[in-house]
Amino acid sequence: MKPLRSLLDKIAPYFDEDGRFPWAFPIFEAIDTALYTPGTVTAGASHVRDGLDLKRIMITVWLCAFVPVLVGSYFVGLQANEAMQATGLTSVDNWRFIFLDTFSSYDPNSTWDNIYHGLAYFIPLYAVVFGAGIVFEIWFASKRGHEVNEGFFVTSILFTLVLPPTTPLWMAAIGIVFGVVIGKEVFGGTGKNFLNPALVGRAFLYFAYPAQMSGDSIWVAVDGFTRATPLGNAAQGLDFGVGWQDAFLGFMPGSFGETSTLAIIVCGAFLAWTRIASWRIMVGVVIGMLAAALTFNAIPSENPMFAVSPVWHLVLGGFAFGTVFMATDPVSAAMTDVGRWLYGALIGVMCVLIRVVNPAFPEGMMLAILFGNLIAPLIDHFVVQANIKRRLARG
Repeated sequence: MKPLRSLLDKIAPYFDEDGRFPWAFPIFEAIDTALYTPGTVTAGASHVRDGLDLKRIMITVWLCAFVPVLVGSYFVGLQANEAMQATGLTSVDNWRFIFLDTFSSYDPNSTWDNIYHGLAYFIPLYAVVFGAGIVFEIWFASKRGHEVNEGFFVTSILFTLVLPPTTPLWMAAIGIVFGVVIGKEVFGGTGKNFLNPALVGRAFLYFAYPAQMSGDSIWVAVDGFTRATPLGNAAQGLDFGVGWQDAFLGFMPGSFGETSTLAIIVCGAFLAWTRIASWRIMVGVVIGMLAAALTFNAIPSENPMFAVSPVWHLVLGGFAFGTVFMATDPVSAAMTDVGRWLYGALIGVMCVLIRVVNPAFPEGMMLAILFGNLIAPLIDHFVVQANIKRRLARG
């Protein structure tokens, strides 16, 4: 690796302010720090030195997200292959047949066929999302003269994971650009955004293109095949269409990342153990959901959503994925320990409230987290002020 290090050091002056390509410094810096530990580190006694820096935190979350990528792709492919078998189709009727017909046989009993079919939808989406978003990340970094932050790795994969598998590629590109520019860069970039950029992009797509982001025809990756999500069935007073155990494992339609609660819990336990994600926020969200769901369960109503139990709220829709990967975003979440409990509980309550009371939007988790992002600074403010008053009273 020494020749590579020597090469990077040799060409580094070309990207300095007085070099030939100062505009490309963010690109060079991103490549250099991805390969090697940054040469500039803190040295004073007042600094805390830890191997888990921002870069490694982001990369760890990014790698952890590949668990729901693989598991979600399996279930997306499984449902697509089952639908093709039920309708007598022997090949997909879009450009993906070039890859699928060569390496798979559309057998729902084959693990490889299911994963490969699902990845045939995930990989193009992720490639487009990453390519479109990184262009604007680099552009803003060049204009401001700072490095490209690894936070986009997390934003790009989380945004892709909350998309339906049938999302048009051009629409995914528009969504991530909106999330990066409007949700983050206009406020100063990473660390200064008060909303989760991935959810900003997802919310924009939901309200700008509701036909492509909701309904029964978007969840199974087979043209013309419709299947409602369990939450969609519940909102209409129908049976969930799936058993609780199957829903917990992931045998149901949904976005790539939200189907398997089991896979998400495994990721959540790891992120909490490494202290990358706040366990207080996760537990707070679950407590808020329990309190709200049990309250609605105790109220007689003709609305079928009032009767949905907490154990079902846990495994349906994006609740688990949002709790682990979205609500715990360290930038847009509450910063104080007490604030994290309150912030998490608020999201849990709001999610159930939206699911139960709003008949037009049975999901709820996306809007609940964005609402929590807006309130998080206010929560921290009151927590800090309460601490100040308590200390003054003791003094």
